[in-house]
Amino acid sequence: MSDNTLDSLKARFNPDAAQGMDEVFQFHFTDKGDHHLIIKDGSLDVAEGEHDDPSVSLTMSTDVLKGLMTGEVNGMTAFMTGKIKATGNVMLATQLTSLFPSP
Repeated sequence: MSDNTLDSLKARFNPDAAQGMDEVFQFHFTDKGDHHLIIKDGSLDVAEGEHDDPSVSLTMSTDVLKGLMTGEVNGMTAFMTGKIKATGNVMLATQLTSLFPSP
C-alpha cells in the first residue's frame, strides 16, 4: 500500500464515528504487504505488518481499497464477487465507509 493511500485514510478519518470503538482492522494486500488500523475511542493508528488479534481481517488488492475509498467499488458487491475476503467480525467492515467517509 502506498503512503498516499495511508495518508488519505488518515486525512479522511472521522473520529466521531469511532467514539467508543476498540477494534483492529487487518488488511492483507495481495499486491503489497500487510497493514493494520487500530481504532480506539476516536483515535486512529496505522501500522505495518500483522496484528496478533485483529477484530476483522480483509484480503484485497490496493486497487480495490482505493475503489472502496472513492466510491467506485461497492463493498458488498466486491465481497460477493470475491474481490474482498473477510474473516472475523465481518460486520465491522461495513463501518469503514462511515469511519473514512468520502470527501
